[in-house]
Amino acid sequence: MTLLTSLAPEVDAVAVGFDPQRLARLDDYLDAFVASGQQKGSLVVLTRHGKIAHVSSCGYRDEAAGLPVEPDTIWRIFSMTKPITSVAALMLYEEGALSLFDPVAKYIPAFERVRVYRKGSAAACITAPAAEPMLVWHLMTHTSGMTYEFMFNHPVDEMYRNAGFMLGQAENYTLEEACDRWAAIPLLFEPGTAWNYSHATDVLGRIVELVSGQSLDEFFAARIFQPLGMRDTGFWVSSESDRRRVGVLYSLNPKTGEIQPTPATVARERPMFLAGGHGLVSTAADYHRFSQMLLRRGELDGVRLLAPLTVDMMTSNHLPGGATITSSFARTLGTGVSNEGRGFGLGVAPLVDPIAAKTLAPAGEYFWGGAARTLFWVDPAHDLTALFFTQVFFGPDEIWTTLRRLVYQALIDA
Repeated sequence: MTLLTSLAPEVDAVAVGFDPQRLARLDDYLDAFVASGQQKGSLVVLTRHGKIAHVSSCGYRDEAAGLPVEPDTIWRIFSMTKPITSVAALMLYEEGALSLFDPVAKYIPAFERVRVYRKGSAAACITAPAAEPMLVWHLMTHTSGMTYEFMFNHPVDEMYRNAGFMLGQAENYTLEEACDRWAAIPLLFEPGTAWNYSHATDVLGRIVELVSGQSLDEFFAARIFQPLGMRDTGFWVSSESDRRRVGVLYSLNPKTGEIQPTPATVARERPMFLAGGHGLVSTAADYHRFSQMLLRRGELDGVRLLAPLTVDMMTSNHLPGGATITSSFARTLGTGVSNEGRGFGLGVAPLVDPIAAKTLAPAGEYFWGGAARTLFWVDPAHDLTALFFTQVFFGPDEIWTTLRRLVYQALIDA
């Protein structure tokens, strides 16, 4: 395990309650994960009481080129884009520019007459008009009735694929065009009646554009990235020097069980589709700034993006009756072990039942991750944030639960 220098610890780990020998277990685990071939490289950052306490890396950002993971490696963060889009929407909410009760159709007329799947195949299904309008709140909580094409477990998922959507393939459409296509596809269920991970945050990104009068990249840059000093976060990487910092995206070969490079590349220029649900790349230093802003309830270094009470609302469980995303209320993606005991807020998943999750983390910790198995979590009770970066497309999610266990067993002043 290599100790990084530019994104270096700011405080002795012992001074903020970590046992160095126990932290070594975390590093050893990540080393072994790379040595076993399940990852090519990774980076972990732990922060306590506002100070970076532990930073370490292992392996390669590009194995074929012999390029190691470094402090300034640029990572595809995929769905870790979602909390950023949610913050953008909540900033407009605080300004009175939109309401969580607003119908989506108020901003995107194509959603005025959405229909709901009842039965049948993707080619010949029976639908009915939605009984209630889809609201902005439904988008933020993933209770909109929308879905993702990569679920592969329902005819509506197939309809998304038939409409030209597939994560990891070329997105040759604008955000406006995508929203119109989604609106024409039946919902999986009536809005508000279930939880289902979906393109809802992409639709939320379009609403941010329409309400603010700025494109999503412009809003992010002017209102979030520049104020927080997130210099390397965006939808594309243009300069050659910066492109050399981008990690290769790997995926599991189903025949050999080994991971191999994918042909996926980060855009060199502004892409057609500004995906508020999965489109950003970032660095550990940048996402550290974002996570610290959340931990500090909306403020960092004198810059306030959200009010404390707004962050509290964002990070609380919004699912009816205290439901979790592994309960019968959830339709998909809630089956992973990392989701046990978790509800869902406005863009993040708070822990509501640590015993059900069988975790050392406390109630109130909240997280989200990305399709390449990047991860962040914020623990207000212990004044702690954790970041993990790697690039394995849809790799196993049990590493997330193991990471938590290894972080918390090293925390000895809790």
